[in-house]
Amino acid sequence: MRYPAEHKDRMRKKIVRAAARRFRGAGSEGVPIADLMRDLDLTHGGFYRHFQGKEELFDEALAESMAQVEALMTATANAAPRGKELEAIIDLYLSPAHCANVAEGCPLAALVTEVARHPKSTRVTLSNAVKRHAAAVARFMPGETEAERQGTAMVLFSGMAGALNLARAVSDDALRRKILARARDFYAGAVRGKP
Repeated sequence: MRYPAEHKDRMRKKIVRAAARRFRGAGSEGVPIADLMRDLDLTHGGFYRHFQGKEELFDEALAESMAQVEALMTATANAAPRGKELEAIIDLYLSPAHCANVAEGCPLAALVTEVARHPKSTRVTLSNAVKRHAAAVARFMPGETEAERQGTAMVLFSGMAGALNLARAVSDDALRRKILARARDFYAGAVRGKP
């Protein structure tokens, strides 16, 4: 039985969304394709009707993850009081809830060190997603020009991803909370011109 093209598109999107979550939670090597497909009630062989291989899925899942985070940051900024958008983004990004939820969180914090060891196509996917993300939040950044604001956005998110990674890695809950709180204070002050 042949399925309509819309069915194939829906299934592909379903696989990408599930993989985006799984890759953030376990890394690319921690997600066997057979397990992912079984958990989605799909066949392992069916995977190859949608993707040439795991790397293609990883690239699409990475882009999907970045798009999800971008949408969340934009919604957070739009819901914040005028002039407090960037602080709201920083508070959300460096929150204990984001720290505790790797699989639903930012792929920069979860996967960036791994992406550095992937093929160039994956690094291009990340580069393009970072540029789009920076452009989306640049309107909330300080700076004279769009390029300056986008550059500041990239630096802000790279620093916050590092702080989030460190907070996730420590075993002491009090230290984790301290790292997140100090990072929130630091980045909020930095974007106001008072680091």
